[in-house]
Amino acid sequence: MALNIPGLVSLSVFFMLTLATGIWASWKSKKDQQNRNPTEMAIVGGRNINAFIGLFTATATWVGGAYINGTAEIVYLPSKGLLWVQAPVGFALSLVIGGFFFVNPMRSKNYVTVMDPLQETYGNVMGSLLFIPPLLGEVFWFAAILASLGATMRVILDIGGSLAIIVSACTVILYTLLGGLYSVAYTDVIQLVFITLSLWVCIPFALVNSATESIYYTATHQSYQDPWIGKIEKQYLGRWLDDFFYLVLGSIPWQTYFQRVLSAASPGQARLISYLSGLGCFSMAIPSVLIGAVAASTDWNQTSYGLPSPLERGESAMILPLVLHYLCPAYISIAGLGAIAAATMSSADSALLSAGSMFAHNIYRKILRKKATEMEVLWAMRTSMLVFGAGAAGLAFYSSSVYDLWFLSGELVYALLFPQLCCALFIPSTNTYGSAAGFLVGLLLRLLAGEPALSIPPVICYPACSLVNGTYSQLFPFKIFTMLLTLGTIVAVSYLAAVLFQRNLLPRRWDVCNITGGTGTLIPLQQMEKQMGSPTVALEENHD
Repeated sequence: MALNIPGLVSLSVFFMLTLATGIWASWKSKKDQQNRNPTEMAIVGGRNINAFIGLFTATATWVGGAYINGTAEIVYLPSKGLLWVQAPVGFALSLVIGGFFFVNPMRSKNYVTVMDPLQETYGNVMGSLLFIPPLLGEVFWFAAILASLGATMRVILDIGGSLAIIVSACTVILYTLLGGLYSVAYTDVIQLVFITLSLWVCIPFALVNSATESIYYTATHQSYQDPWIGKIEKQYLGRWLDDFFYLVLGSIPWQTYFQRVLSAASPGQARLISYLSGLGCFSMAIPSVLIGAVAASTDWNQTSYGLPSPLERGESAMILPLVLHYLCPAYISIAGLGAIAAATMSSADSALLSAGSMFAHNIYRKILRKKATEMEVLWAMRTSMLVFGAGAAGLAFYSSSVYDLWFLSGELVYALLFPQLCCALFIPSTNTYGSAAGFLVGLLLRLLAGEPALSIPPVICYPACSLVNGTYSQLFPFKIFTMLLTLGTIVAVSYLAAVLFQRNLLPRRWDVCNITGGTGTLIPLQQMEKQMGSPTVALEENHD
């Protein structure tokens, strides 16, 4: 296949438009920054993002390249089908639940990152430990997104994937460094509009292609493969429920989500953004579902792609760009490629900003340099984004393993961070001992359950664990079991530790986490932040 010159030109125009929008937003943020905290401007937009922009950026954060590509792939796979497409409903419910329960306590206390309540409740040592899973998740996610875009470029443009990875990474890093949340939010508007228009323009051409059977017929009848509606067999019901609750609850404790709602002007506006973005997230899956259905209804032998089919060639993950390229006219497939690039960048910039924000605010300022000036924190944020972005771009060349590592780190966020966040916000009596015990229990249980994609065999075989083609598969809903056990451990150990020290069953000098206040008084997060300029600031104020 020859180099697709028109596609390359149109994609270059899109990249330049995105970069120009990001630079303009950076200029706007500097203009609006007068008499405002520069770090807060970069992380949460000075809490001045209006509802319209907030809705677009919150929706675009979830509607990434993996979302639109993965939805089409699952509909296409004969072993899955539409009934296994859980992300649209799961993410939508996650945003609604987040808006109903989590937004108000987070926004009303003017937190800056998702780590703030954890550090406030459990201290900086536990906060630094809890920072590791989401950091890994964001970096691996950025790498997986870039790898996916590189593979797409190879299919449609016939250019090296490494070139696409490097150009995309540089573009995202540049405008995110310059404008922070302002640049990310305003480019998300452009990207979401581009995704919507481009995919819907492509769908009619794919539906009426002569090689494609009616998707209404193939939904319930076998044609070129099994019906694309799919089915859930009884033995897989536990896994289906486990994955569904993972998407619903595990999508909440991420900085990418809270960065959007914490940037709203008020708690009410933040809740509205969360609710409406859930609806937007669900509706954005419809084009991908239709494209997956078209792929499952296509006789690929009638196209220039030929046989064997994408499934038999192991190219199911590329089904969306393949449909755009082989079932749509060339000028239409170019628009579809722009949609994929837009979706990729809308998630990549969010992941990069999230990782840099948490490092600068929660690690650099709270632990490494407690007396750092605002400009110093801002430059620490920019430097960390550059390092994380370069590292993720390097990892993107190992696409399959990076995606699996992201999935595992995402499950660790679900098992470890979600129960910790729930306890910090809604069970304030929990303490550092419970947090540490929960972290250890959740980490061990998740790792001992194994990970087939990384060839990690399970040490704990839950009920219905089976050996399939030499790989162990856990059919028991172990992810939600691990999360609930972590939650129970935090509460139980916190209560036990409090009783032991308060009733003097253990000497108070052993209370190294100072939950009884015997040797010091913990300073609340907000008070500590107000005192950041004082030379006497510390996490504890000793009265020896």
